[in-house]
Amino acid sequence: MEIKQSDKINEVYKVERRRLLGYIRNKISDKLDAEDILQDVFYQLTIGFQDIKQIEQLTAWLYRVADNRITDLFRKKKPVPFSRIEPVMDDEDGPISLEDILPALGTSPEEEEIKRLIWETIEKTLSELPTEQSSVFIAHEFDEVSFNEISRETGIGVNTLISRKRYAILALRESLNDLYNLLKDN
Repeated sequence: MEIKQSDKINEVYKVERRRLLGYIRNKISDKLDAEDILQDVFYQLTIGFQDIKQIEQLTAWLYRVADNRITDLFRKKKPVPFSRIEPVMDDEDGPISLEDILPALGTSPEEEEIKRLIWETIEKTLSELPTEQSSVFIAHEFDEVSFNEISRETGIGVNTLISRKRYAILALRESLNDLYNLLKDN
């Protein structure tokens, strides 16, 4: 690469890096994925600079490449089942996911009782949800049916199914957090 090319790429990097990263972060919540995409965009600029010299709208090209990389990332990622989601800490009161409550439980009578309480809470919460939400959650989490399969069977769009499952997850997290706080206080 010629020195002039390198200087131009460095100049573009300095000027556009922060804005482009902000743009990517608005679309992708994971900081590491966003940084990876940013680096990939500038890598594409570096290896394709000969072709890019013709492009007058270099900034627009950078954002277009970023959009393409974001789309590629979403295509590669598979939905993560509720049971594998990292714990979400709304405050410092403690974990609110099932996985954070269950791992240390063994088979002692007290631990069996805690397991029973957890499953009762899950069943009660699911039964109180609208059928549309609970059925999507059960099919996806427990029956391991993909959103695409559910969509084909029901005729409901994938985004609608994802939204319904999200509401179920939020309700379950709230119920499990209440149970956790109750158990923690005992």
